[in-house]
Amino acid sequence: MRAVSVVIPVLDDADQLADCLASLAAQSVPPAEVIVVDNGSSDHSVAVARTAGATLLHEPVRGIAAAASRGYDAAGSPLIARIDSDSVLPVDWVERAAARFDDPLVTAVTGPGVFRGLGPVAAVFWDIAYMRAYFLLMTGALARPPLFGSNMVMRRAAWLAVRHRVHRFDPLVHDDVDLSIQFDPSWRTVFDARLVASVSGTPVREPWGLVVRTRKAGRTMWTSGLRAFSPGRIMRRVLAGTRPVPVVRRR
Repeated sequence: MRAVSVVIPVLDDADQLADCLASLAAQSVPPAEVIVVDNGSSDHSVAVARTAGATLLHEPVRGIAAAASRGYDAAGSPLIARIDSDSVLPVDWVERAAARFDDPLVTAVTGPGVFRGLGPVAAVFWDIAYMRAYFLLMTGALARPPLFGSNMVMRRAAWLAVRHRVHRFDPLVHDDVDLSIQFDPSWRTVFDARLVASVSGTPVREPWGLVVRTRKAGRTMWTSGLRAFSPGRIMRRVLAGTRPVPVVRRR
């Protein structure tokens, strides 16, 4: 089975990071490496990462995109997973995700998140209004499933091919959406509904958090969408079949 490097950007989220790292330690197939990218935490996130034996990196530029990109650059495995510090994974997550890449035409695999800490009614509402809506609308826009940053794995070769195009230093860009847009139209992203991650319900409970996410969505589509929806790219998407990601050597 192909080795997997797991990248986790973190900023002041020590308690949830501990649960996240514990779920990685319990995997049926352990990841080759776990890379925690600290984005300037003032709590004990750094100590949690070190205690868990993770590789610790520091990214001084604030923003998830900058921190995640720093981790992707450092990852040494042929597969790079990205989760968030609040992601808690089932024991077969690495094994299940890596098995998808037995198909050489698969560039990335992603799955949904299930919000925890919400009441039963709120959990159903936000699953439909947020999680399902994200995948439905973005799949329609991109003509393939988008990546979900709390629950995704991609080929390292894909990252090397697009790393110069992503907006890594723009903190107002949704990095997973931006990365999805930068992928070549002929690459295949698989949505696996059974590849589930538990994620914190805090972001949808806080109105300001939803406002920020909405603003970032608009910024992302304005910044990256011109490339995604240009006439030439749309025509290429229509004409191109699914192709394997090209091998790009690290510079």
